[in-house]
Amino acid sequence: MARQEHQLQVLSALDAAKTQWYHFTAIVVAGMGFFTDAYDLFCISLVTKLLGRIYYTDLTKENPGSLPPNVAAAVNGVAFCGTLAGQLFFGWLGDKLGRKSVYGMTLLLMVICSIASGLSFSNKPTSVMATLCFFRFWLGFGIGGDYPLSATIMSEYANKKTRGAFIAAVFAMQGFGILAGGIVTLILSSAFRAGFPAPAYQDNRAASTVPEADYVWRIILMLGAAPAVLTFYWRMKMPETARYTALVAQNAKQAASDMSRVLQVEIEEEPEKLEEMVNRGNNFGLFSRQFARRHGLHLLGTATSWFLLDIAFYSQNLFQKDIFTSINWIAKARTMSALEEVFRIARAQTLIALCGTVPGYWFTVALIDIVGRFAIQLLGFFMMTVFMLGLAVPYHHWTTSGNHIGFVVMYAFTFFFANFGPNSTTFIVPAEIFPARLRSTCHGISAAAGKAGAIIGSFGFLYAAQDPHKPDAGYKPGIGVRNSLFVLAGCNLLGFICTFLVPESKGKSLEEMSGEAEDDDDMVGAGAAVRPQTA
Repeated sequence: MARQEHQLQVLSALDAAKTQWYHFTAIVVAGMGFFTDAYDLFCISLVTKLLGRIYYTDLTKENPGSLPPNVAAAVNGVAFCGTLAGQLFFGWLGDKLGRKSVYGMTLLLMVICSIASGLSFSNKPTSVMATLCFFRFWLGFGIGGDYPLSATIMSEYANKKTRGAFIAAVFAMQGFGILAGGIVTLILSSAFRAGFPAPAYQDNRAASTVPEADYVWRIILMLGAAPAVLTFYWRMKMPETARYTALVAQNAKQAASDMSRVLQVEIEEEPEKLEEMVNRGNNFGLFSRQFARRHGLHLLGTATSWFLLDIAFYSQNLFQKDIFTSINWIAKARTMSALEEVFRIARAQTLIALCGTVPGYWFTVALIDIVGRFAIQLLGFFMMTVFMLGLAVPYHHWTTSGNHIGFVVMYAFTFFFANFGPNSTTFIVPAEIFPARLRSTCHGISAAAGKAGAIIGSFGFLYAAQDPHKPDAGYKPGIGVRNSLFVLAGCNLLGFICTFLVPESKGKSLEEMSGEAEDDDDMVGAGAAVRPQTA
């Protein structure tokens, strides 16, 4: 247990602060970044079928065009490659330059690249896809920075009683971003269908994709810049977090001044106590033996849990359209026009987001500071495993006529328990358990491990889910959707096991979890923040 006499007054004031207006302001400002992140990352799955029709249709073929395997993999996965790089780079930079200094850079990059993605040059397939992938890589790079910075800023602003709910609320905006992507696509595809009616592909191959359809995907991608633009000013006005200013920049006067203004209370500067904390022997680096002893298992636990979760989570999200087609919930492409197909894909994904994805996030917000992070993550991984097996074992039953609604309900429950489970907790815990000078870096490493899983999920599932007997054009036979679901269930089960490496941080101050308020000898003797705790 951290000793209270070692704690700076400014940090104690933050830990004990009642919920105030500035907490909600921070949630909205940080959360709108995550709203944008989710919209930008997942809206591409809504338009990939349309891109295939516009740029790769061969009118001599029985079915409309689809993206070639290598192009589909690049379009779906390149943003995750950028996100992984951004998480590592901006996570490290956030600890070096400060959270606020780097926060604006990520948002600006997201705005520019969202707009540029929709302006992909030329009308030739190769040029359009190349520029789209280029800008989506850098879009992902900016999004990557938002993960460690938003989580760290919110954790360092929050009080210890409701810190989990505040960080979860920031992350929950991801659900609204996914939902907004579906709604925007529904509105645009409906408007363009009404303005430019077209026959099904099987009735008139050339006329089934109207020229105006090229505007639809561009507008959808470009609208991702809007929420980021709206919050840029407020993001720039946020003061640096007191924990960074005091514990990393070692400026007790500025930390006390900033938080006196925010909390509207008088706070002592206490430079002597800060100097005592700094000289206590806890200034080890990321690659030191002390870090490995105290936090090595923690970092392993947060990284592996996030890695395994994202393999399943992003496989499900990016390829919902393929899964729904395979169970015949979305009609065959040739029976629809291009814009009708976009509408039906968006309708299916919006329904899943509304029924499973969004509620799961807010259950976490409501319960995380009551139940705890550890229990929610264990429950989530366990239930995801159960529902994945529930989809995979009787898979042939779900694909027969009349059983599609049951499949969709089960599928929605996997999303519910992902979000009321490890998709939320893997974001929250790394922002709570590491020292302030390494907090953003360690969160970035954990998040980057997750995006490595997302890359495996987005590239791997694309090939693995192919029918072993009748793969899509350009693909080699895979193991099929059923066997792919078994693999994803296995990933969830491994995530359940790795959760036991992650400590419980409910109700504890950040300094208690990281050991920054302890003497070096106390840390070794008490074992605080060394061994994973499960209560």
